[in-house]
Amino acid sequence: MKQWLMLVAVALVLAMPVNSFAHEGHVHKMLGTVTKIEGQHVTLKTTAGKNEMVMLDAKTSITQGGKKVEASALKVGQRISVDAMQEKDMMMAQAIKLAAAKK
Repeated sequence: MKQWLMLVAVALVLAMPVNSFAHEGHVHKMLGTVTKIEGQHVTLKTTAGKNEMVMLDAKTSITQGGKKVEASALKVGQRISVDAMQEKDMMMAQAIKLAAAKK
């Protein structure tokens, strides 16, 4: 009986979609290139080739070369690093680091 219950429990865990393991409260780190900017949404193509959209808010820290910059400094084609938290159905950017400006 115990073996049967263990088999059922393992089968249920394996049957769960991978997304169900993602949870709020965990910082996600992404590195990529900005592909689109629409208001408070920024889409980037990660180094893994996946498109990710993150939301910006008043708490989002945006820096370049260690100095704080405005959101207007974000440009399509720019390389960025993003620390984001899962909040309900969206990724909320906590910190965005822009690649150093080319001289």
